[in-house]
Amino acid sequence: MINGLWTDKVSLVLQKSLDAAGERQRVMAHNIANLNTPLFKRKEVRFEEELRQALLGPSRLPLAATHPRHMGKAPSLQDVSHELKTDLQLSMRPDGNNVDLEREMAMLAANQLNYNAFVQLLSGRQASLRYVIHEGRR
Repeated sequence: MINGLWTDKVSLVLQKSLDAAGERQRVMAHNIANLNTPLFKRKEVRFEEELRQALLGPSRLPLAATHPRHMGKAPSLQDVSHELKTDLQLSMRPDGNNVDLEREMAMLAANQLNYNAFVQLLSGRQASLRYVIHEGRR
């Protein structure tokens, strides 16, 4: 049962969000490092849409798949993970590179704010649980 205290739905979402934000940080740093590499195509981390589907999935009408190639049901929260996608949009630059430094820096700052918020929320939840476990004594 104690394991369930640390793996509730909210904590799981926060942990997965932290993982995605950490990977997003690494990918954006890689994009910036390849700013002047000819033909380099920027990469991005996709996570939020799959998370949204997992969170909204159970409230929808369940569908039955009768063939392996049918569209599947929404992923469970346990199965949600981030994925790396290559942005194939055309570049305005003559060298074919589609990294925009200003955009990457803005996204980097937003990602850092999100990461800090996730850390604070998860830390606060764990501190509250520790407080309850120790019956408020310090």
